[in-house]
Amino acid sequence: MEVLYTRAEPILYAVLRAAFGFIMLTHGLPKALETSHGSMADPMAGSINLIQNVMGLPFAPQLAFLVMLLETAGAIMLAIGLWTRPVALIIALEMAGISYALGPTWPWIDRGIEFPVLMGFLALYIAVRGGGRYAADRQFKYAI
Repeated sequence: MEVLYTRAEPILYAVLRAAFGFIMLTHGLPKALETSHGSMADPMAGSINLIQNVMGLPFAPQLAFLVMLLETAGAIMLAIGLWTRPVALIIALEMAGISYALGPTWPWIDRGIEFPVLMGFLALYIAVRGGGRYAADRQFKYAI
């Protein structure tokens, strides 16, 4: 079985990285296309509200725009393995911010914090590990 695991690992890691990128994309596209997402009628307004009123950060519309770019273009880059480490690190920071905004009550039932916490640790793992064998980064001499 060890041979099977060894051969399957790079392929399954690429699938994991791509799946994570596509999951992030499902959060970015509704913001970019100004369409509803689940129970959120206006996801971009929800992001602006979270950044401005919950986190208390200035420049909320501009930061929400950067979040939308990360969750669309960054998600696609992550899925194909382009600039994997920096993109995954920025996603990990975004997930840490979302987890902070949802805490300290850790609302496991209502829009659960477990998802951004898990996604943050997955992004951190991808940032440390890099794109893997089947990533666009491998096409460049110096993978980031």
